[in-house]
Amino acid sequence: MVSIAFTGGGTGGHIYPALAVAAELKKLLSDGRFQLFWIGSSASLDRSLVEEAGIKFFRIPSGKLRRYFSLRTFVDFFKVIGGFFAARKILRKEKCCLLFSKGGFVSVPPCAAASSLGIKVFTHESDFSPGLATKINARFAARTKGRIFTAYEETGRFLNKSFHDHITVSGNPVRGVFHNADAAKGRAFLGVEEDERILLVLGGSQGAVEINELIRATLPELTRIYTVVHQTGPNLTWDVPAGEKYKPFPYIKDEMPHVMAAAELVMGRSGAGIWEWAVLGKPMLLIPLRGSGTRGDQVQNAEYFQKAGAARVLGEKTTPWALINAVNSFARDGEKRKNMSAASAKIGGRDGAMIIARALADDIARRFGGDR
Repeated sequence: MVSIAFTGGGTGGHIYPALAVAAELKKLLSDGRFQLFWIGSSASLDRSLVEEAGIKFFRIPSGKLRRYFSLRTFVDFFKVIGGFFAARKILRKEKCCLLFSKGGFVSVPPCAAASSLGIKVFTHESDFSPGLATKINARFAARTKGRIFTAYEETGRFLNKSFHDHITVSGNPVRGVFHNADAAKGRAFLGVEEDERILLVLGGSQGAVEINELIRATLPELTRIYTVVHQTGPNLTWDVPAGEKYKPFPYIKDEMPHVMAAAELVMGRSGAGIWEWAVLGKPMLLIPLRGSGTRGDQVQNAEYFQKAGAARVLGEKTTPWALINAVNSFARDGEKRKNMSAASAKIGGRDGAMIIARALADDIARRFGGDR
């Protein structure tokens, strides 16, 4: 039995795309000679999602990589070293032949360990500009003659020129359930009629304080036109009773693809999750995360989708009045929504999960023989 390792984590934006690749790879390697496993951190979201997908999970120490000075960097340095040796032991024990990384700080030690063992490294970057983890992992991918997958054509210019021969533009992997989402199921889950117009508001699995506060300030106006379905996150600090026109949820899990399919307009941040919206051809209203705590990747993602005609981006310190005007402009203009939907679907038309899975399967077939 030969094993294929996956690594990455920290947010759903790292985990869900990798699980999409894993699902496609299982279909391609169905002869029983290969098994998948995952190397990740102890974060509850990471482990629970991976094990729910039927993939064995190994925990390693992980520390944050920082571009700035922090006393915690000293402690995290030793966590990274510990993660390297732990990952190396796992890779050898499991007889790993290939490692796929979806990024996040936890992915660097396994990629380094794989490279040290001569195991091919494949890595994927979801954002317009690569994060520090991807920049490091790209070196291991190039060194082991693996591949560097990117969601955007322009991402390669942020990487070392010597890596360009190893880059494949794949788009972002999106779970198969989004490709087969059913709006009727979404409406049934929400308990709304077929003619109800739905505004879906997302702030990620943990919510977003800025977006939550904007919804609180604008809800009476927004619900004049839309039923507002709001993923609030688990730590909402205000209480608005649910009703026919406002449906708050701490988190929407299995029903999310169907709820999204039912939505006329989707509003939220601009991380990797917006590719799920694109697969469903949704017009987007984006409020990217900004400030000193981010490298600006969400702003770049949002600007790309806006330039392509799929989204409208709201500026920094968006006022309630600006949000109301933006939503109303969408609501009044059916032709605009139709054009934005087409632009969105065009971006989402590339099947990133299948492109990456085929590349992994082809590499394995070349080395081990047999069908893909």
